[in-house]
Amino acid sequence: MVRTIAMDGTEGLNRGQPVLNTGSPITVPVGRATLGRIINVIGEPIDEKGELKTHRYLPIHREAPAFVDQATEQQILVTGIKVVDLLAPYQRGGKSGLFGGAGVGKAVLIMELINNVDKQAESKCALVYGQMNEPPGARARVGLTGLTVAEHFRDAEGQDVLLFIDNIFRFTQANAEVSALLG
Repeated sequence: MVRTIAMDGTEGLNRGQPVLNTGSPITVPVGRATLGRIINVIGEPIDEKGELKTHRYLPIHREAPAFVDQATEQQILVTGIKVVDLLAPYQRGGKSGLFGGAGVGKAVLIMELINNVDKQAESKCALVYGQMNEPPGARARVGLTGLTVAEHFRDAEGQDVLLFIDNIFRFTQANAEVSALLG
């Protein structure tokens, strides 16, 4: 018996169908080929620009970096948004959450932050989408795909990286759905 989590539509699948164990984890493309592209949870391009031309793939399930390998110096990430920089500055190399109810301007603030940071750095981004019409397994793992792409730029290419996860509630909701499905 095999238990799986669907990462795509399940049309045409049924109980008792033969499966093949590849023995490989879910891997996604990383590196410069992902810049300016939109990919899904399993690394397939969904932007209608053709295939990603890369030979570099990394698994989405990996060990976290050791604590001793993490930066300890404290620097402020200058956002260019005066009220944020003065009252609630973001730590460079750290994690920050932007929480608030519906309609209070979280997305507007994030877009302004992206715009201001973009003016200071080379304009490059990779987008990883997990939409509400996808199975909960895909939505639950899309954060790992985004993290894998971001960590590659940080670790292998030595770049500063901003990782935005919009609507963490949907991510949490997907994990709850997967939990309920698996029993």
